[in-house]
Amino acid sequence: MRIMAQIAMVMNLDKCIGCHTCSVTCKQTWTNRPGVEYVWFNNVETRPGQGYPRRYEDQDRWRGGWTLNRKGKLELRAGGRLRKLLTIFANPIMPSIQDYYEPWTYDYENLTNAPLSSDIPVAPPRSLISGEPTKISWSANWDDSLGGDPSPDPVLAQVSDQVKLSFEEAFMFYLPRICEHCLNPSCVASCPSGALYKREEDGIVLVDQDRCRGWRMCVTGCPYKKMYFNHKTGKAEKCTFCYPRVEVGLPTVCSETCVGRLRYLGVLLYDADRVSAAASVPDERDLYEAQLDVFIDPDDPAVASADLPPDWVEAARRSPVYQLIKKYRIALPLHPEYRTLPMVWYVPPLSPVVDALAGTGHDGEDAVNLFAAIEALRIPVGYLAELFTAGDPAPVNTALRRLAAMRSYMRAVNLGEPHPVPPDAGLSEDELRDMYRLLALARYDERYVIPTAYGNPPGVVEEGVCSLDYDGGPGMQQPFGEASGRPVPVSIENFHGLKERQTSDEITHDRVNLLNWDGRGTPAGLFPPRRKKS
Repeated sequence: MRIMAQIAMVMNLDKCIGCHTCSVTCKQTWTNRPGVEYVWFNNVETRPGQGYPRRYEDQDRWRGGWTLNRKGKLELRAGGRLRKLLTIFANPIMPSIQDYYEPWTYDYENLTNAPLSSDIPVAPPRSLISGEPTKISWSANWDDSLGGDPSPDPVLAQVSDQVKLSFEEAFMFYLPRICEHCLNPSCVASCPSGALYKREEDGIVLVDQDRCRGWRMCVTGCPYKKMYFNHKTGKAEKCTFCYPRVEVGLPTVCSETCVGRLRYLGVLLYDADRVSAAASVPDERDLYEAQLDVFIDPDDPAVASADLPPDWVEAARRSPVYQLIKKYRIALPLHPEYRTLPMVWYVPPLSPVVDALAGTGHDGEDAVNLFAAIEALRIPVGYLAELFTAGDPAPVNTALRRLAAMRSYMRAVNLGEPHPVPPDAGLSEDELRDMYRLLALARYDERYVIPTAYGNPPGVVEEGVCSLDYDGGPGMQQPFGEASGRPVPVSIENFHGLKERQTSDEITHDRVNLLNWDGRGTPAGLFPPRRKKS
């Protein structure tokens, strides 16, 4: 047994309102550089829908993730080393810019410099790639909040024709997506240059920008299509799980700014020696249970003998992620059939079932009605099963029943009505209360239980630089002329200082907001202090 730790995330889909705040803040933090205008490390999709890039779940076309060969061994769906060597200069199974969208800006000069006329001037769109006039026909959230055209949804295509005809009347929800930081990442195995790697200390998957040669095999290998190519630097980029923030105990930017507070971060302990066997189970429907078996109870006596820092073990014991995934079993993995063992899990949405039940005139919060509705509404359960359990409805039914039991039980408690534990909930009264607190009332430090990085104790201030935080990072400078050479990097935000400012009750910095300064006087922190005359 080789016990390792992984920072994992759980999202409660019942709370997502599709506001895209997580996407925008991630965009501003990580992908606001030239060459990544089309890149969304975090995007929010409407289900049913095509997703981003379009129909990324159609692995018959994109050939991402893993599959089992005739001997029952794992192999990349896109092919092994020989196939990669033969297609290294021309990879045909990769989304084009049209499957994402061609990024654009607007010709504002046409608007501001237009002569006086009886016609209202406009700012026509122009491509950010070619600079030529373009027509906007697709974007990362083009079908946002529609959910009315289920035909292009590759997941829905796996369900019956009856579901296709009536699905939009029964179900619609939002699905935020980031890189899954998998235990068995196919993107890492697909990289010919070894630029992709999974960090041993916290399991975060990153790209070594110095080693990346832009072969783009990782884009094909990732079944979630969360690998992106920067057409200006010639490098691959992906979600970093905000590792500079996580290293000092801060949550990711998408978690920090989430309006619905639907994200949970914590430590999961797992047996690294069992990862390959779990990903190789013959039946896809057994992958969910196989991955659960890889996770280790933090109170297991074997953990004490593992080479893990004490604060990481303690964080694993308090981890909200472990409780939602393993203890209550209400969080499910996204597309386990890809055999990558993803580490971003989802609590399936119950609200659409409640809404559909209430629309019939029945009490949508009553446990008996809800349990019957979950069994009767096979359409949403079947769709959720295709998303989260490789088509097996049993774990989805269990999760929805427990969420329904919690909702019904707590409503009875708050109204002062008799509140027996609903039948078939599979949880005790105390467990229902604890689960309710975690899902509805959990404080900041209960939702984000993040230990600091190995060898990086709190309070140690180190100023760092990021070569991708300025226009001129690796590969972005011109080779000759006055622009040649690497510019002096700008100093980035110190994350230790950031944590101190975010968690302190007092003002911990002397920064001055120039927008609020009237130009008079010398505010503290704006100019160097005057030296006293001797």
